[in-house]
Amino acid sequence: MIEEQSQHLEIAAAMTEVAAAMTGPTDLAETLLVITRCTVDNIPGIVDASISITARDGRIETLAPTGPRVTRADHLQYELGEGPCLDAAIEDPVVAVNDLANDPRWPDFGPKAAALGFGSQVAFQFRAEPHVRGALNLYAQEPDAIDNDSIQLGSMFAGQVAVAMGWARQDQTMTEALATRNQIGQAVGIVMERYKLDSDRAFAFLTRLSQTSNTKLNAIAKALVQQTNDMSQQ
Repeated sequence: MIEEQSQHLEIAAAMTEVAAAMTGPTDLAETLLVITRCTVDNIPGIVDASISITARDGRIETLAPTGPRVTRADHLQYELGEGPCLDAAIEDPVVAVNDLANDPRWPDFGPKAAALGFGSQVAFQFRAEPHVRGALNLYAQEPDAIDNDSIQLGSMFAGQVAVAMGWARQDQTMTEALATRNQIGQAVGIVMERYKLDSDRAFAFLTRLSQTSNTKLNAIAKALVQQTNDMSQQ
C-alpha cells in the first residue's frame, strides 16, 4: 500500500513537471523531451521513448527521442512500413506487443528491434486537431514488460503530448496574429502621417485599398511598412 501511494506521488510529480513545462511561452521540442523523459523515469520497465508525427504528405518523423537506439527503432518501422508506432499513428488507439522478436504482426521489424535490445513495446495514438496526429512510443528492454499499469500511465502521457502540440500551434497562431496586428498598426500610422488623417480614416483608407486591389489587408500593411522602411534607408 505504501509502495503504491509512493508511485502515485511520483506520477503526480511527473505530471506537474510536464504541466510546468507547458506554462507560458513554450519551446515545443523541450516540452516534448520533458514528456518522453518522464515516461521513462516513471513507467516501470520502460527504457526508451519517442514521439512519431505524421505529415500531410504521408511522411512520418521522430521527435524527442530519449536516445539513439529508439531513433533507430522508429526509423526501422518507417523504412519497413510496419510496426507498433506506425499502426498507432495511423490507425489504432493503442498498440502493444509483449514479444517483439516473435510477434507475427511485424515479421520484419520485430526481430530487428529485438536485435537492438528491445523486448516489448507499446504505442499510443494522439491527435491535436485539426492536422497533427502521431504516436507516443514506449520501449522496454524485456519481453512481457507491458501491463495494464503501463498502458494506463502511458495513455496519460500521450494526452500530455496532444496538449503540448495543441498549445504550440495555438501559440504560433497567436504570435502570427500579434505580428499582423502590429504591422497593420504601423501602416495606419504611416497613412495618418502621410495624408494627415485620423486613425479611423487611415484604417478606412487601407481597407478600401485592400478591397479595390483584391489584396489582403495584412499584405497591404506589410508592403506599405516595407516601402516606408526602404525609403528611410535611402
